[in-house]
Amino acid sequence: MKKIISILVIALAFSIHSNAQDKMMKDTKATVISLEQTKGEFTQKEITLEAGAYVFEIENNNVGHQVGFVLAPKSNPDAHIKTAYVTKAVDNNSKETSNITNLEKGEYVYFCPMNPTPQYTLIVN
Repeated sequence: MKKIISILVIALAFSIHSNAQDKMMKDTKATVISLEQTKGEFTQKEITLEAGAYVFEIENNNVGHQVGFVLAPKSNPDAHIKTAYVTKAVDNNSKETSNITNLEKGEYVYFCPMNPTPQYTLIVN
């Protein structure tokens, strides 16, 4: 009986957390930025945005294996912005999205370490 109650409490807590996260996603207005990867490169070489909330949608256009997405400040490309990671590696000929990522004014780089691609520039005004 104690085990069943523990399982129910865990399930309820997970449900409450998921519902709160879903509500937060709906309440936050985020613009979707679609980016396409082909073998060894992104087709978009530079992006300029206004400060705000964004979701990155990454398309794997026949790369032949999974791809990912990294966004980091240009001044420190090793300081990855983890919310910008795709929530799942992007399979060949499919799309995946990141979590909501709030960007402030500045210069960033984006790239794929799995493809691999060069580092491209993303400017936030």
